[in-house]
Amino acid sequence: MEWWQLLLALWIVPPTWAGDKLLNVCMKAKHHKREPGPEDQLYEECVPWKDNACCTAHTSWEAHLDEAPLYSFSLVHCGLMTPDCQKHFIQAICFHECSPNLGPWIQQVAPGGQEERILDAPLCREDCEQWWADCQTSYTCKSNWHGGWAWSQGKSRCPAGAPCHPFPHYFPTPADLCEKVWSNSFKASPEHRNSGQCLQKWFEPSQGNPNVPVARLFASPAASWDRPCSLTAFSLLLLLLS
Repeated sequence: MEWWQLLLALWIVPPTWAGDKLLNVCMKAKHHKREPGPEDQLYEECVPWKDNACCTAHTSWEAHLDEAPLYSFSLVHCGLMTPDCQKHFIQAICFHECSPNLGPWIQQVAPGGQEERILDAPLCREDCEQWWADCQTSYTCKSNWHGGWAWSQGKSRCPAGAPCHPFPHYFPTPADLCEKVWSNSFKASPEHRNSGQCLQKWFEPSQGNPNVPVARLFASPAASWDRPCSLTAFSLLLLLLS
């Protein structure tokens, strides 16, 4: 085999190893395990991840508290949420803390830093729409819950000049809620559940984890999408060298 034939063969082999590094991983964050694994004592809304989780049982329990010590954050900063609304937030917290299928969307919080976050993880259309619908009569005082809070006795409180209003005041659309509430950690996808192209923040454990194939899809190396053009350019280069 000529050298250029060997080089061409190497070029067209899909670099699946790069995508594999984004699969079945835990982000480097305050409460995450270093590696995912079974957790048979996960609490209520975190149970779907019991077979393979990035969270511990203790973390899953703390995720269900009104004044969650996970991040010293209070879900009830404007008074009690409706149960259905609060359930969505607990599910979202469980998803964030427990899911091992967020690798393609993990980013460093700051350049050169160790801590990581997720960015633009695509939530299915139904997830965003139902979340928004069930929070219509609950109250909040901010559209971005990642920062800008007043702190009292170690807990988040509404800052001065930020009145409590029903959710639609701060989140006029389902996309606003999904995308703004945690600084674009999530992205409102137009795709539907079971399409294989969006993530579900909660699922029935008995039906298996639908986010595994979605992570695999998005972990596919971006370079492979441009492979036809790149391969054409590479072939032309070989012709010039031959």
